[in-house]
Amino acid sequence: MNSKFLYNNKVLRDRRQELRNGATESEKILWNNLKHSKLGGFKFVRQYSVGPYILDFYCPKLRLAIELDGSQHSERDAILYDKDRNDYLDAVYIKVLRFWNMEITKNIKGSIDKILQEILKVADPLLK
Repeated sequence: MNSKFLYNNKVLRDRRQELRNGATESEKILWNNLKHSKLGGFKFVRQYSVGPYILDFYCPKLRLAIELDGSQHSERDAILYDKDRNDYLDAVYIKVLRFWNMEITKNIKGSIDKILQEILKVADPLLK
């Protein structure tokens, strides 16, 4: 697939902007902890599209996505959609970390610790 159409496709620009403007409380909390390269010095962007999907947060250098899920993600159709999405992202070598919204709002420190652990795992080969 042509990378011109794989990453931040212009067709999805308006939808990405809508999602940024309508961020959930948990997205706002996590973004405040990710922006300005606060985690391990790695830059994350929000509402970044890869193929037909828009990722909540993405670090291009690490190929690491962070997805925040609300209660609708426990419904059957959403579970199937998320599986297809994860399979697609896996096929383009993007690792996905998933958190429930409540994990972020109730325990941001624990969530950040999990993200940092994953960053260290993924970044280790890059730092050698």
